[in-house]
Amino acid sequence: MVEKVAVFIDGGYFSKVRLHLGFDQVRLNYATLSNKLCVGCERFRTYYYDCMPYKGETPSAEDEERYKNKQRFIESLRDLDRFEIRLGHLIKLGPSEFRQKGVDIQLAIDLTRLSWRDKIGKAVLVTSDTDFIPAIQEAKNAGVTTTLAHCPSMTKPVSRALYQICDERITLTADLLSDCKQ
Repeated sequence: MVEKVAVFIDGGYFSKVRLHLGFDQVRLNYATLSNKLCVGCERFRTYYYDCMPYKGETPSAEDEERYKNKQRFIESLRDLDRFEIRLGHLIKLGPSEFRQKGVDIQLAIDLTRLSWRDKIGKAVLVTSDTDFIPAIQEAKNAGVTTTLAHCPSMTKPVSRALYQICDERITLTADLLSDCKQ
């Protein structure tokens, strides 16, 4: 029996990886990427977590365009087979400072729910967020193998604790992303 894998993509982190690797303006096939991250196993589903850009009461033309572009991107992901989109929201803290709300908890719930309901045998997490460590430990307690997909060449690499809690690691590289171009 082929092991079922769920891929969990932290959109904020993956956007930083794409920028770092020079792929921020390149269209990627997220289904191809997800399947490559499953490394020969069957992909159960990919979950993509993010927020729409902030849009105030009187948004500028640039804000409107950024929002519409993100909306088109999210809709294109929704069209993919076995993809789920989970959106949180942004709160404005200052003139150019924002914080995502509701994104991390959605990922943690999905990871633990799928793990404890025996829907998956493996979880691939594309993230750098240490907030997921308790959920990763719960997945492992349920018998799920956890894999961290990360980019160690970034200025701020993933924490040692996140790196060590995962059973396996995959390095996100320019070559990998190049293989996923549309």
